[in-house]
Amino acid sequence: MRFCIKSASSVLIQSRAWRRCEAARTRASYLATSNDKSSDNNVDASPTQPSLDKGFNLLELASGIVPQGTIVKTVRQGWRFVWRRMMAELAPQDAQGNYRRPTYKFKGCIGQADYADEAGRYHLYVGNPCPWCHRCLLAVKLMGFTSDQVGVTRLLDEPTKASRGGWIFTDEQPDPLGSYDLRELYDKLDPGYKGRCTAPLLIDKRTRKIVSNESSDIVRMLDLARLGGSATTNRLRLYPEHLGASIDATNEWVYSLLNDGCYRCGFATTQQAYDQASAGVRQGLAKCEAILEKQAFLCADVFTEADLRLLPTMLRFDGAYAPLFRAGGAHLKLQSDYPNIHQWMRRCWKMPGVKESIDLEDATSSYFRQLFPLNPGGLVPSPVSASSLGLDEE
Repeated sequence: MRFCIKSASSVLIQSRAWRRCEAARTRASYLATSNDKSSDNNVDASPTQPSLDKGFNLLELASGIVPQGTIVKTVRQGWRFVWRRMMAELAPQDAQGNYRRPTYKFKGCIGQADYADEAGRYHLYVGNPCPWCHRCLLAVKLMGFTSDQVGVTRLLDEPTKASRGGWIFTDEQPDPLGSYDLRELYDKLDPGYKGRCTAPLLIDKRTRKIVSNESSDIVRMLDLARLGGSATTNRLRLYPEHLGASIDATNEWVYSLLNDGCYRCGFATTQQAYDQASAGVRQGLAKCEAILEKQAFLCADVFTEADLRLLPTMLRFDGAYAPLFRAGGAHLKLQSDYPNIHQWMRRCWKMPGVKESIDLEDATSSYFRQLFPLNPGGLVPSPVSASSLGLDEE
């Protein structure tokens, strides 16, 4: 793009037409100045108009010499090249412009030989905007684990202050191991680590090792763990054995069509990649709507792991995924277009611990603040709330 603009400028400066244009501009400026001086003596003169920012004014100054189409095409191609490079940094792409979520090497599990099921040994790091973090915090809240059983630190999403990624610690929520940001914590626990420093993150404080940074694995192991609690403790079970097959099958299509599908809409860099992901989102929403017309939750009339994995995506849909990611089409609204899903959200919202697991306003507005390749102007729409989403209605 720099070469194209530089070359075009060189041609313009050297051309006779450009010199004629400059002469005309000089004359017009002189006449305008004369008129301004004359108007000073006219008591009926109109008030001075405010100056307008016209950018580089390329179209007005150069379109007489270089066709407007050439200018627009050059700028568009340059902007698109920079945008695609930034999108690849933000979200890894395949050759067809599809977002491909990275995988990670941390495969520990509470209850294995290296990770005994004990209270106070494990610590979970989560960030409010992230739906994958939200899954894990929901599991902690819904199963009633206390801070003595598993510690939780809430991270701040601030990429301008983070050394890599976006998560940093705050004075109100410091790292128990004394790190400044999540990258420093990864370096402490896994020296030489080169991958993305993502949350959620579950660590073993005793061995100072990473157990897992995969939300689905963390949710499942928390459901199976006691963490010092009694085997007879009556708490919610997210994965009852008799529903296991149904939960696994539901998780598969919910992840592909909705959890990951929304992100594949937002991070697509080709029209084909977006169209495929967006069609999948609509398919997933229609499937949920049909199921929830017949029963209270996805796999039965009780809340299960399948509902927990869907809920963070749905709570962010109207405020971020539809308007910013254009998931399923930017016009979709769960509250009006999918009444059964909306009623399900309201049932989930009333469950103890769910409201406390998320700051909806921060979670949805963060997408507009931080994902600047998708929102380069930085404008943040009026935020959603539980009230505006109809979740607090009786």
